[in-house]
Amino acid sequence: MNKKDLDPTISPAHAFGVQFRRSREAKGLTQAQLGDLLGVTGTYVGCFERASRMPHIDTVNRADEVLETGGTLALMYWNFRYTALREGFPEFVEHEAVAIELRLFETGIIPGLFQTPEYVQTELARAVSRGNISTEQAAERAAVRLARQSLITRQSPPVLHVVMDESAIRWQLGGPEVMVPQLRYLEELAELPRVTIQVVPFTLGAHRLFRSCVTLLTLPDHTRVGYVESMKQGYVERDLATVQEWSRDYDRLQVDAPSVADSVAMIRTVREELER
Repeated sequence: MNKKDLDPTISPAHAFGVQFRRSREAKGLTQAQLGDLLGVTGTYVGCFERASRMPHIDTVNRADEVLETGGTLALMYWNFRYTALREGFPEFVEHEAVAIELRLFETGIIPGLFQTPEYVQTELARAVSRGNISTEQAAERAAVRLARQSLITRQSPPVLHVVMDESAIRWQLGGPEVMVPQLRYLEELAELPRVTIQVVPFTLGAHRLFRSCVTLLTLPDHTRVGYVESMKQGYVERDLATVQEWSRDYDRLQVDAPSVADSVAMIRTVREELER
């Protein structure tokens, strides 16, 4: 099979092969040269690109570093390797990996991109104890969630604007030993130049326009899509009128929410209360 025969619509594995090859060619590397950098043979690289053999996750992570993909290959790998994710979520993750701007509204829980490993493990352990997912599925979801966070520290990170309901920072998931480091991490993230964090207080009441979590993504071609989730599945919204309506509501939410300084002060106050 030559590279012209590989159709990314056939399967997630084929899509991975196409992206792997495109990323290598964008860096001007031959298969042999990339193989040397990854510690495998050029023949193996060819197998990855033809979807005839799948690499180990350690090789995928190394390829993301060498090819400076911002974690895209690892996210695509988890997409086809595991089945523990909500229906629709893998498609969202692919958009998230290349987005130039992300605007999120979250209620009840810290956004996955901003969760510490301890918070992730505690939240998923609760789901396991309730019988919602298996231990294996929890491990798979944790790996995907933590892999997604690489976009925050990559060479050209997207602009991230997160608005959280106050319940997200008040819910004592795992108690102070989990929440104190988590809240301190939010304070640190708020200092990054491309990250904006606002917290909507309970007192905003009916002025909080969203009643459930929503994500708005601006893609490299400057088109926008939205993403929402139910208890069982996720859904990527492409309808222009709907996405524009969500965008207007988000703009209003940003205006109505406290400033970044006031929001960070609220996070700090909650953290200090837990530390006492």
